Amino acid sequence: MKNKTDSKEKVLKVASMLFQTKGYNATGLNEILKESGTPKGSLYYYFPNGKEELALEAIKLASESIKANLRIVLAKYSNPIEAFQTIIMNIMEDLKIESKLKGFSISLIALETYLSSETLRQACSDSFSDIQTMYIEKLIQSGFQKEIARSLGIFIQIIIEGAITISVTQKSDEIFLTVSNQIKVLLDPYLNDKHYIKKIIF
Repeated sequence: MKNKTDSKEKVLKVASMLFQTKGYNATGLNEILKESGTPKGSLYYYFPNGKEELALEAIKLASESIKANLRIVLAKYSNPIEAFQTIIMNIMEDLKIESKLKGFSISLIALETYLSSETLRQACSDSFSDIQTMYIEKLIQSGFQKEIARSLGIFIQIIIEGAITISVTQKSDEIFLTVSNQIKVLLDPYLNDKHYIKKIIF
């Protein structure tokens, strides 16, 4: 039983990596089989509905990995500016090593599948919503009023996702440094104005 579980997890990890870095359409099942060392029959045993079912599980796996990394940083820093800047800098540094979207974003999958697969579109939407919620909750914990925290949390997610896309396209770190600086410009006025902040915990 353990071998079957390990084999399935290996397929999922490889598929998740390839879908994130190459995209859904450019990744074939044969490539996943080759990279994971899995027999074709085993893949269809684990994922009888084929590529879409595999992609669905791969999106969920990637999402959980991304959220786990975010959770660590958000818990480490009480100041939301430091937390968001650290997230941005971590992504920048990791991309220098990997030069790929692995472990950072599911944007490529989302853009490729939002019209062709409602199942995958919804899975990507759920992942983005979960990340938004993490950012929003961090701001609420830092004393931001709920409606303001919601608007800012969504905006922060948008600019981080945008920074990832532009950075890998232009092969430049500059966009991350710009976003990091602007996070402070964006949040400082709220943190320094009691009208917007209920309670500061740092």
